Amino acid sequence: MLPLSSLFSSSSSSSSSYRCFILRLQLHLRRSISSSPPPSQSPPPLPDLPLSHPIYTIWASNTGLGKTLVSTGLAAATLLSPSPSSESAKFVYIKPVQTGFPSDSDSAFVLRKFCQLALRRRRPSFAVSASNHVLQASASASEAVIGYGSEGEGELRDLGAYEERRLLGEEWAGGAASELICKTMYAWREAISPHLAAEKEGGAVPDNVLLEVLGRCLGTGSEDGGGKVDVWTVVETAGGVASPGPSGTLQCDLYRPFRLPAILVGDGRLGGISGTVSAYESLKLRGYDVVAIVIEDHGLVNEVPLLPVLVLPPVPQDPSDNLMEWFDKSEAVFSFLKEIMLLVHSERLQRFHDMPKRAGDIFWWPFTQHKLVPKEIVTVIDSRCGENFSVHKVCDKDFITQQFDACASWWTQGPDATLQQWFQIELARDVGYAAARFGHVMFPENVYEPALECAELLLEGVGKGWASRTFFSDNGSTAIEVALKMAFRKFSLDHGIVLDSTEANTTAKFPEVKVLALKGSYHGDTLGAMEAQAPSSYTGFLQQPCTRYTGRGLFLDPPTTFMRDGIWKLSLPKGVQSEKLKQEDLTFQSRGEIFSKDRDCSSLAGSYSSFISQQLSAHSGLTGFGHIGALIIEPVVLGSGGMLMIDPLFQRVLVNECRSRKIPVIFDEVFTGFWRLGAESASELLCCQPDIACFAKLMTGGIIPLAATLATDAIFNVFTGDSKLKALLHGHSYTAHAMGCTAATKSIKWFKDPQRNSNLVSEGRLLRELWDAELVCQISSHPSVQRVVALGTLFALELQAEGSNAGYGSLYARSLLQKLREDGVYTRPLGNVIYLMCGPCTSPETCRQLLIKLLRRLDEFKPS
Repeated sequence: MLPLSSLFSSSSSSSSSYRCFILRLQLHLRRSISSSPPPSQSPPPLPDLPLSHPIYTIWASNTGLGKTLVSTGLAAATLLSPSPSSESAKFVYIKPVQTGFPSDSDSAFVLRKFCQLALRRRRPSFAVSASNHVLQASASASEAVIGYGSEGEGELRDLGAYEERRLLGEEWAGGAASELICKTMYAWREAISPHLAAEKEGGAVPDNVLLEVLGRCLGTGSEDGGGKVDVWTVVETAGGVASPGPSGTLQCDLYRPFRLPAILVGDGRLGGISGTVSAYESLKLRGYDVVAIVIEDHGLVNEVPLLPVLVLPPVPQDPSDNLMEWFDKSEAVFSFLKEIMLLVHSERLQRFHDMPKRAGDIFWWPFTQHKLVPKEIVTVIDSRCGENFSVHKVCDKDFITQQFDACASWWTQGPDATLQQWFQIELARDVGYAAARFGHVMFPENVYEPALECAELLLEGVGKGWASRTFFSDNGSTAIEVALKMAFRKFSLDHGIVLDSTEANTTAKFPEVKVLALKGSYHGDTLGAMEAQAPSSYTGFLQQPCTRYTGRGLFLDPPTTFMRDGIWKLSLPKGVQSEKLKQEDLTFQSRGEIFSKDRDCSSLAGSYSSFISQQLSAHSGLTGFGHIGALIIEPVVLGSGGMLMIDPLFQRVLVNECRSRKIPVIFDEVFTGFWRLGAESASELLCCQPDIACFAKLMTGGIIPLAATLATDAIFNVFTGDSKLKALLHGHSYTAHAMGCTAATKSIKWFKDPQRNSNLVSEGRLLRELWDAELVCQISSHPSVQRVVALGTLFALELQAEGSNAGYGSLYARSLLQKLREDGVYTRPLGNVIYLMCGPCTSPETCRQLLIKLLRRLDEFKPS
């Protein structure tokens, strides 16, 4: 590239038809503050991404392949051949990171070459202004520009180097002028990798700061886009696709939150096919749309093995060549590339606009009343990055905005905003590896590394101290059905209902075996799982008329605990004796008191034990009731039942009562497992262990379905014998699929690694408090709020409501949810219960910001 001084000199070309003016040159130097935010802070939300005009990123498979030539050619194709429907054009060139400055300045090169091309391709009535602005530079680079040093070594300076030129045609009548805007965001002097330059010269730029500045730059020209001005923006990266940015983050990861469509400049030299294919696959792996590949013709036909590509003529190697003839020869290629980019942009916008109606016409959404979902409120999600959806919106003009996924996409998600560029990408890469290596292989009697490692991690983690066997399935509901089969077999053999033989596989009749469960619990949507839960909106006649749902079990009304007016309180069900209870048994100053084992000796524990014993005794004597063959509970929190926090003392007493009766215990940890409630397993919070436990959702980090049912040796042994008919005859085609097991292995390790998860405390056994205690207390005291639960990654509140405004079918919270989505918080309610959910690695500051938004909207809340 050329010295910066060439920026400030008039072009040597001249023409009587054109006049070239250098309007102004400003240089000023100020110390800038570019330090990282404190660790407790979360990255600020990204600015909205305008879609009113095409915005593309120019990548290359390596350095020195001509990204800046492509940018210049596109600028010329846009500004020197404007669309017939536009009065003028605007082309914005953004170079986020520049090294070798000022000797090398890609933005200066684009400006200079464009001005030369404008003079060469003169049109009498043409007018264009061209500018170049360098925003910040290291001290060394700044000194090279202004000629003297300054204070504050090691920091970036607000350089503010600015040049503007205006080229006017001889017959220009003073109408609208086209405009070239070039910007370099950050510059360092030494021509080395940006992360090394930042380290040597100082002025490190955190990723979130760079993205915030880039977002503001991407807004340049958006006010004109979609009108009579033909607007284009390109962002040119530095080096190759996987070259590091200033912080060391690979650029393909650094720019991923914006997910701009990509133009890839390939390598036409000997050996360049490999690098080009690798670069293309790196971009695709990260979710980028690669619109076109451009390659220089080196006579090696490197484009043949690739996707359809655009081939540029060879670039002259003579340094004195001003490249004008080369740009003339390439004009048709750049014009065609521009048309491709415009077509892809237009088709993308059209898809965004069409998708809500198309979806409403053919989708059957789960847990959704379609009559209540007009196409105007359908959320169009372009992509996901970390904890955020990228959502298409229209408000006068099209744009992409960020929405925090506050329902964790039905409780499955684990990545956070700061680690997304590694976790989400690593998951995708590892799952891709498993798919390429294994595809799918059947599981029975076979072993392969992903399944083996995953099973071992489960037993060493959530199953530590009690489980010895892992049974894989595909989802939580299936895992529950497997658990019920295990428990019922164990109970039947222990109690002599079925002898240790194959007779149970005959048509002989046996006593009915039922479950002991809690009212408000939810264990899945398959028919068997539905029978193991109390009557509810999910299990009524409308949901399974063919089976005549009866709720095959004894369903206890559990005591619940919650915060109200800043105090943790306990609500007891009818039947639990409360005359002898003291006030300290029913209120708590802290949540920690609720989980204390010291409560095991309280009078309330005795009341719980009496209540449970009475219920079990009463039903065991009923004619035709059958046997209680399994206890199944969601430990600590009932999720779909309304985020009800159950008194852990009650569940602990319940487990002990069942143990004394040799009733197998199942923990449904599909929702609560893997740090969801602040511990790897909710059994750690209950201080007791099950015989069988089910896991899913967060287990794979939210990228692919997988479930596991863990069991003790005692459970496993009742299925062993000489006859295959005695085995557990249950499974599905994709049992222990390699992709799911690989994702689970990565996620389990990630969440419990203190180097990756800064929320781990207590020697890695618990998560630190994520929800601001003061804000939680404030919300619990709000007049619109009936109760609050804050535990681990979960914050939930129940709105004060009565009659039809309460319960799962309520639309009471609809207006509040809409306001939260406008604030960038995506959540779905459980009737009049609203919950916020983050991941195990989410920063407390992110959670605090969510609560602030929620509290503000509660103050404005007017029920639907």
